[in-house]
Amino acid sequence: MYWLVALMSLAIVGLILVGLVLALRPDLLAAAAGGTRLRRWLRPALGTQLLIFVGAQLGLLLLGIDQVFAQEGVAAVAAADVSTGLGLAIIGAGIPTALSTIGAGIAVGPIGAASLAAITEKPETLGRTLIYMGLAEGIAIYGLVVSILLLNRI
Repeated sequence: MYWLVALMSLAIVGLILVGLVLALRPDLLAAAAGGTRLRRWLRPALGTQLLIFVGAQLGLLLLGIDQVFAQEGVAAVAAADVSTGLGLAIIGAGIPTALSTIGAGIAVGPIGAASLAAITEKPETLGRTLIYMGLAEGIAIYGLVVSILLLNRI
């Protein structure tokens, strides 16, 4: 099993290295976009790394299933500790954070657009618009504080 994880790790490292080569040598990407041939080692290297990675993923999926199901007793004991009421309480403690984050996202969108328009016309209004943005983002912080207080009560 460890050899499969090592193979996947090597494939990921290879993909990262090829990505770094492409990032440091943008002329290789320009050659690919222009229709000319890439260097002879680049295309096989990418294909080989992707093939090894996908093959290792499938192998880990097929060979690792028995390892996942081997510790059935530990999961059953951990699941028995959480009751339905405790689960509902934890969900209820997370709802204020979720709703306040959605509200903050809805508020920040129009305020940000209006702030950019105001700053474009009068650059000296930057400080005032930052205050409005901070007030809108504070809604999410309030929801997080409420959730933390509720979790301390559970």
